[in-house]
Parts: sequence; structure tokens; C-alpha cells
Amino acid sequence: MDLNLEPLCDELVTYFSERRISAETLRRNKVMQRQWKNKISIAFTYRRDGVVVGCKYREVDKKFSQEANTEKIFYGLDDIKRAQDIIIVEGEIDKLSMDEAGYRNCVSVPDGAPPKVSIKIPDRDQDKKYQYLWNCKDYLDSASRIILATDADPPGQALAEELARRLGKERCWRVKWPKKNETDTCKDANEVLMFLGPQALRKVIEDAELYPIRGLFAFKDFFAEIDNYYLGISGDELGIRTGWKSMDDLYKVVPGELTIVTGVPNSGKSEWIDALLCNINKECGWKFVLCSMENKVREHARKLLEKRIKKPFFDARYGASAERMTPDEFEMGKQWLNETFHLIRCEDDSLPSINWVLDLAKAAVLRHGVRGLVIDPYNELDHQRPSNQTETEYVSQILTKIKRFAQHYSCHVWFVAHPRQLHNWNGGPPNMYDISGSAHFINKCDNGIVIHRNRDKNAGPLDVVQVCVRKVRNKVIGQIGDAFLTYDRVTGEFKDAGKATIAAATPAQKQKNSYVKSMKDNVANEMPFPHVETADSVDGQDCFF
Repeated sequence: MDLNLEPLCDELVTYFSERRISAETLRRNKVMQRQWKNKISIAFTYRRDGVVVGCKYREVDKKFSQEANTEKIFYGLDDIKRAQDIIIVEGEIDKLSMDEAGYRNCVSVPDGAPPKVSIKIPDRDQDKKYQYLWNCKDYLDSASRIILATDADPPGQALAEELARRLGKERCWRVKWPKKNETDTCKDANEVLMFLGPQALRKVIEDAELYPIRGLFAFKDFFAEIDNYYLGISGDELGIRTGWKSMDDLYKVVPGELTIVTGVPNSGKSEWIDALLCNINKECGWKFVLCSMENKVREHARKLLEKRIKKPFFDARYGASAERMTPDEFEMGKQWLNETFHLIRCEDDSLPSINWVLDLAKAAVLRHGVRGLVIDPYNELDHQRPSNQTETEYVSQILTKIKRFAQHYSCHVWFVAHPRQLHNWNGGPPNMYDISGSAHFINKCDNGIVIHRNRDKNAGPLDVVQVCVRKVRNKVIGQIGDAFLTYDRVTGEFKDAGKATIAAATPAQKQKNSYVKSMKDNVANEMPFPHVETADSVDGQDCFF
């Protein structure tokens, strides 16, 4: 290719010298000049095996042109032949700057950077902008490490992403440009060379980092989070206390975890969760979003207000002689309800899907700052699934979705699931593996809790609730064990049971063969139970909840 090029004049050598590019580097890289229409341009010759296959021209005022109909290749291609490590920069002068820092295994892209990252990579024949990658494929295939040292501006970062997508992110590294003064960052290799010198440019390459791959991390990527965890910055690293001393060693609430709550019908699962939420709100001001499909809104409001105000909502029989909450207390309670809880409700007769619930919960987190989600119960969701998907597979899938939501939004989720209808029940607490649908309920949750109460007045107190913590994944916040609470039917409050009450309740549970822990699953191994009637009385006594 006859281009009528000539050696650089003194003016251009001085121009490069001001950019800290030596005459020796210019000679080695065969930088020439061309006179055209009474103007002198710098000529960067593109060579393959020493033969000129193209040329790019640059005027001092940064106007570019190039030879037409030539093969697109890297500038400096011969310098990376059989190289294991390759540096790719965005411009020819950056390539010369790397040479000054001692890195000859460097090439420059021929056509600069794109304005933004493309949506998808086109087929090879259509990938015109990056044809030089395909033309130089044999040179690139031998490289085990490719350092992308493109410009620091948005187009430069877009170029890095386009190159990494095509070259394979697993073998790509990227540089972090240093500051050239107190306020500004170096834009490219030549600015580092000019302002900080060749040693600083060498350090930039030495300190290159692995190019990020979505979903693949190093522990150092999380060091800030781990440091905060160690130092207790957020204040909830050891969990939020439940408000009951008897449970302090067994179960605490940690943002980002999933707690499965089960128990036979009418054992007080929903009431216990409501009381727990009220305690947490009082303790640390958490807000919650409730998807409670078995509760009418007005009934749910009554239960929450009674727990908050500690007085009955109505002047009715269940309140006995207790004073009803006053209108002023009622109005203050309504304000608290509105500020603390948000509701997920279907406005028609359709069943909500788990995706619909989680989408609305996400909105509640972002809009209202809620920290807890209650889904009560599992069997009230829409469980349509593909015909080729088993229920076990389906349960695993929805629990995975819930856990990802909890972790991503640092939101604790309580998910109520009923046990399946079994036979020959002896009155003891159910096993977590008895939950209807799948063993995944206990396998995939962070915490598993059974809420149980005695129904036999001859076997012990009827107002005692046994909270059976049957799984705790995180040893920092709890352990397997039982706590006993008493229930105040007037106000809906749960309180720690006294020693005498616990002593009276414990023998009854032992007689029922409850909580024979297996080495395999560390959960209760009880006899199954029959269908429990949901009438208003049990054994002649008023319904507990």
C-alpha cells in the first residue's frame, strides 16, 4: 500500500514530546506524517506481520480520517502476537503511552467508542462496528488475560462492555483511572502519563481488577457489608426481640429471612403473628404489609387495636368487666393502624398469585418503607401451575421467590401454612413436615415455628400457648426449643407464662409424645391429628381465639 508517507517533522515530534511520547517510541511504532491539501497530519500505520493494511490520520486539532476500503484491525496488532496478556486501549496515543510505561503488549481499537451499550450482540456478519475483533480473532484467542483500559467517560465504559461481551468476561480485567488532581480523574492512559508519569501508569495496569460478571462475586465485594455486620452498624444484626423474654434465646426477627408458621386450626397462628408485629413496632418502629386473606379488614383492625390499646373493642360478653376503649383511644389507635400497617387485598373474587402479592409488597417497601410482610395463609393463594409441574416443585419455586424478595428488600416474611388433614391425632403439636403441600416448607425456610394450645382442660391450662421453635438456620439469633405464653382473651395480648403455669402445661405435652427430636431433621415427631371443628366452642368452653 503506497501512502506517500514521510518521517515526522520536528513540530510533530515536539507535539508528542509534550504528551510525554518519546521519539524512540514513535520510531518503533512507525508513526509517520502525510502532507495533504497544505496540511500535515499524523499517520498511524496499521500493520499485520509488518505489512501496512490501513492507515489512520489525525490532525493536531483532533480531526480524524482514514484510508477507505481497508481491513479493520487493531493498531499495534503485531505487538500482541502470541501474547498471554493483552491490553486494549481506546486510541493510538494511549497505545503509545502504554509503550512509554513499558507495556508493548497493547493495542488500540480503530474506531473509538460507541455512545452506549447495544441491546444485543448482532451476528458476526452484521457486527460491523466490531469487525476488527473477528479479523484479529487468532491473536485474541491465545490470550488468557485481556485488560480493558478504555476511557473513563460513558462511551469508554460502553466500549469496555461491548468488548467484554465479545471477548468473554471471564478473561477480562478493567482498570481504574487515578485522580490527576483533587477534583478531576484521569480520562485515559495518556493523561496518566502526562500528569502522573509512567510509574503511575504501570500501577494502573498492575492494579487492574477482574471485570464484573453478573452473579459472580468475590468476598471483598461485600467487605463493607461484612464490616457493618461485625460492628453492629444497623442495630439488627443479632435480631429484633419478640417482646417475650421466654423467646429471647429461641427466636429473633432478622430482616431478609423467611419464617414459616404452622399449627392446627384455631391454635392462634394469626393472633400470635399480630401480637408479634405489635411488639416489634413498639420496640423499633417497624412498618408492615399484611396479606391476610382469612381476615375481614374490620375484624383484623379490631384485633390489632385491642392488642395496642389493651382494652376490648366492644362492650360485649368476651370483654367481661373490662372497660371498653374510649373514642379518643379509638381515634389514636386508628392513626397508629394507618401509619404502621398496609394491606394487600384482592378487590374482586379472584385469588391472588404469589407474584401479584410480591409485586405489591415490593411497592410497599419502596413507597412506605415496610420491613415485614405477612402472607396468611398459603392455601388462600392462587396455585395454578403447569400440568407437568408437581406440587413439590411448585412449593419450592414459590418459596424461592419469597426468599429472594426477603433478601433483596431486607424484609422479614412470615408465611402461614396449615398442616394437612391427618388422622389419629393425640392432641400434640403437629410436625413441621406435616404442612400440607411439601417438605420444602421446613427445608427452605430460615425459621420454622409451630403455634399450639392445649384443648383438654383435664390436661392443663386452656389459656396457655406453646410456641414451638422447630428450625432456626441462623444460630446467632436463636435455637430449637419451646416457649409458653398465656393469652388474654379480652385484649388479645400474649404474655410470658409463669413458672407454675409452665409446670402445669409441660407434663401434658410430654404425655402426648410431643417433640421427640430426630437426629435427621431436629423437628417434632408427633402423632398426626384429625380435622378440627371450627365451631364457637370446644369441650363446652368458649372458642379460644
